[in-house]
Amino acid sequence: MKRLIFATDSVWTRAGASGIVVGIVVGVGVSMLASITPPAASADTSSAVTVAAKGYDLDIHTAPFPDLKVTVSQTKDLVSQGIVVNWTGSGAKSVRPDTSSGGQNFLQIAQCWGEDPLNPGHPDRTTCQYGGFPGKAASTRDTSVSDEFINAKDVEYTSPSNGFTIPAVTAIPYRASTGGTISSVFKNGAGVLTHYVLDPLTGLVQTATGTPSATGVTLPSPIVGVDLATNEFYTQYTTNEVPWVGSSDTGAGSVKFEVQTAMQSPGLGCGMPVTATDGTVTGKSCWLVVIPRGTNDVGESYITKSGLFWDAWQHSVAVKLDFKPIGLRCSIGSAEKQLSGSELASAAVASWQPNLCTGSTGSSFVLSTGNEEDSLLSASQKTPSPLALTSRALQTTKADPVQYAPIALSGLAVSFSIDRRVKPVGTVPQEYKDKNTESFTSMNLTPRLIAKLLTNSYLDSLPTGAPATSKSLAFFVDNPEKVNHNARNLTVDPDFLAVNDAEWQYQDLTGPSLGDMLLPSGRSDEALQLWRYVLSDPDAVAFLNGEADKWGMKVNPWYATKDAVNSSGTRMTVPRTNFPKADPIARVAKADGQTEVNLVTWRPYTSDFETGAYLTLRGDGQELGDWSPNTVPPKWGKSVRNLVGTQRVLGLTTTASAARYQTVTASLRNSAGAFVAANSASLLAAAAAMTPTTANKAVLEYDPTSSSAKAAASAYPMTMPVYAALNPLQTDSTARGIYANMIRYAVAAGQVPGAAIGQLPEGYASIPASWVAQALAAATAIEKGISPIVTANPTPTPTPTVAASVAAPAAAYVNPSAGSGTAAVAAVAAAVAGTAATDPAATGAAAGPLVGKPTPADPTIGPIPAAIPAGFLSGLLAAGGVP
Repeated sequence: MKRLIFATDSVWTRAGASGIVVGIVVGVGVSMLASITPPAASADTSSAVTVAAKGYDLDIHTAPFPDLKVTVSQTKDLVSQGIVVNWTGSGAKSVRPDTSSGGQNFLQIAQCWGEDPLNPGHPDRTTCQYGGFPGKAASTRDTSVSDEFINAKDVEYTSPSNGFTIPAVTAIPYRASTGGTISSVFKNGAGVLTHYVLDPLTGLVQTATGTPSATGVTLPSPIVGVDLATNEFYTQYTTNEVPWVGSSDTGAGSVKFEVQTAMQSPGLGCGMPVTATDGTVTGKSCWLVVIPRGTNDVGESYITKSGLFWDAWQHSVAVKLDFKPIGLRCSIGSAEKQLSGSELASAAVASWQPNLCTGSTGSSFVLSTGNEEDSLLSASQKTPSPLALTSRALQTTKADPVQYAPIALSGLAVSFSIDRRVKPVGTVPQEYKDKNTESFTSMNLTPRLIAKLLTNSYLDSLPTGAPATSKSLAFFVDNPEKVNHNARNLTVDPDFLAVNDAEWQYQDLTGPSLGDMLLPSGRSDEALQLWRYVLSDPDAVAFLNGEADKWGMKVNPWYATKDAVNSSGTRMTVPRTNFPKADPIARVAKADGQTEVNLVTWRPYTSDFETGAYLTLRGDGQELGDWSPNTVPPKWGKSVRNLVGTQRVLGLTTTASAARYQTVTASLRNSAGAFVAANSASLLAAAAAMTPTTANKAVLEYDPTSSSAKAAASAYPMTMPVYAALNPLQTDSTARGIYANMIRYAVAAGQVPGAAIGQLPEGYASIPASWVAQALAAATAIEKGISPIVTANPTPTPTPTVAASVAAPAAAYVNPSAGSGTAAVAAVAAAVAGTAATDPAATGAAAGPLVGKPTPADPTIGPIPAAIPAGFLSGLLAAGGVP
């Protein structure tokens, strides 16, 4: 279970209970009036900034790209996230780096924390997170240079000739925002590494002649190099720098960039709280810097020197980045209340939290994300518990004692970062060659393709070198010769190529991280909904049952949903609330000490859905690295992430996390046969197609087998609601009041889209007006202690309409007891009806019945015999999957 401390990061009463009913309705009416008036606040539509080299470049006359213009998609209210960097005017088409040069006509991007005191409005190059990849041409902090080509601005960072091998070494040190001593490494002639210390006052390289320095460190002579890529602040596994990103033949390009706060990079310190004289708190600003690189460095035939050297650095363009402050902003001693359950709501709650602290009944909230079913079970008791966040109703055969307040509309998404690599042989259309190394921006997936990714049915998703036993994927139970019909990865599967752009057919893409998706461990409502989506398609059901698709590909037999096909002899039950790594075939341990490589070591789980988006942004497929015999204990390492131009990874995430990290998401084929991407309109269309669940009609779901889903061609099929749920008979009335206020804020001011504190982040859609009415009624019932099971009369289920943005109240909270009378109720009804009258709705003709093989028998939710136990998997992930 993941615990997040947020800093910025039914049944009505029958005869004799009419007074309670009227009280609830009037309270809801007045609450709704407060949420409808005054008009909605306008969200900050954009903080994008464009900077041109002309007017910024310190020596435009020698600039490699004098017409360069760079646009950064977001520069304010930043957290740990992704942003988009676009540019034009970078000259000719870029050339990729090779073993001896950094490439030609390209850009480098880095994040820096300090301003240059000699050039106000420009970042200081000694404060940039750059040079994290040891030995990468043109991307280190140090380079050997000939004396006659050392720029005057670099002399202070250049080693003296006495005691050094000629040519001299220029090394730009890294000064962390935390201050203090900065360590690095010299190499002597024998290649022995000896640490030295930079001057803590100036940050410059100390003179080193082989005699003891002021710090008492004896340096060997001669010294032949300096390695500034080794420091305590960042490594090749953590740095966010982009050493190379290319432009098209028009001189334009685009790239996603990971913005880091002090939580990811203490050395940068971005977002650390800064208190002004008037008491206001802001986050420490940083810089995004773009360094243009032409065709050759001064005195060289190619680009080989560091981009931090003045000849290149003086042409950099930079944009100031403003961050939300890190750290608790609630008053010390304020009440802390627990939320538990759905990760789908975490980004929204994080945004709402600072405003929820305000007022006499304010509270800071701690959200522990984890299995929603467990959270809801706890919230259904009368004993005080955290407020549950769930997408499903309580699974019970008794009357449901829980009040459900819909507070968010979000969904599950498949993020991907796949860069083009055209086939080196054969005829490839020139238009595709021209896009080589650029990222794909669209992908279509069907339920059967999702099934293949979830079941390790692509060959590259399994450990290489594992024995081909009679129960492995290499030998199908009933048709061994069909093994070669299983594609190595998604991008070469004829099933995939049949529903995607023709350009995919000309790509030569390989790697384990294209054979599956990054998947989170643990149980969740999201996992269950994805399996339900898969099972809504007869082709996917047939595949899971062990039948080959028309190209001959079959399910990995360890995941088959028929006893006779499954290698364990017992079928995998679906739908289920987790993603099992059920194939136990492992690469055996070796005599030299190498431990076995099982499926979890080979393709480890992520900690949560958000991590799937984060790793996708970084191009980190969590691929297994080399064996490290000298660590204690010896273990398998992790491969370094793929850099821009070579990325290939898919990750399962939420729509909110995908938006936060700016990852591209796949369009999924819905029940009406249309491929639809996740956005506000498609989430709302799915909300309009939702139907009441059988467990509780107050809880809606997008059922892909329903007639409304089959008629909703514009609906995104993995849309999910999030309900705040609690038994109103819990004995802590103070906590119930705080939870009720949180719900009221969430469905009012919390539904205004925007990046500012308290608003609804990107990746969500503002909830329908009828959902707001239900939420306010539930909030009042929770606060007043009104149980939905007083009688057997059901609460009228609101028709699922789709609303425009809900107006924000002037204050943080709504007073449910202010005012009374039928006029308030009438005003609310009119306002809701008026809003719903212009609501967008799902569109499309009804699809025909999905006729196919029957789905497996009623599922049993839980682990299957073939699955490796979850605790064991987590241990292996922690011990073997991380360097």
